[in-house]
Amino acid sequence: MDKEKQQPETLQPENEQKQTKSNENTRHNSTKEATMTDEELKKICEEKFCRECEQLKNKQNEVLRILADSENLKKRLTREKEEFCKFAASSILEDILPIMDNLELAISHGQKTDACKDLLQGVEMTLKMLRETLKKHGLTPVGEEGEKFDPNIHEAMAQEEREDMEEGMVCKLLQRGYKLHDRLLRPARVLVSKKGEKN
Repeated sequence: MDKEKQQPETLQPENEQKQTKSNENTRHNSTKEATMTDEELKKICEEKFCRECEQLKNKQNEVLRILADSENLKKRLTREKEEFCKFAASSILEDILPIMDNLELAISHGQKTDACKDLLQGVEMTLKMLRETLKKHGLTPVGEEGEKFDPNIHEAMAQEEREDMEEGMVCKLLQRGYKLHDRLLRPARVLVSKKGEKN
């Protein structure tokens, strides 16, 4: 009777045994991964990810260099464009300067004759308007009698003995010079004073 009541032992199918073993291995591996040392994690990172990190870093540096070069090129082109616009009128202004020289000569000679008084006034007004117009475009005169000789803006044509002036001064202005903005367009042609020789 007791034998009939005893239940036979149930055997697990083979697939269930394998699944159970797999789950145990997974839990074992998870426990192992969770307990990795810093050195082991570092080694895995170097093997799997650090190479890609270095490549990404190189690409980022390359992009930054390209952006910097582009910005420098943009600044250079802007600067060159500004320079071109600033001095684009230099050639035509150089052609206008002799006209201004002739007007100044006409005024200089007309002042010696009373008969040219009315004509002289018209020429002076014309020269004044021309100077004001050119000044708006950046043209300014350089060179005045009595100032110290400066080779950057003056061209010495000769020296003249002058007892009433210090040596190295502009004693006579032969032709006025001009600047276009900060660039010398034409130097002023001058006579430079020097001390007379003592007997």
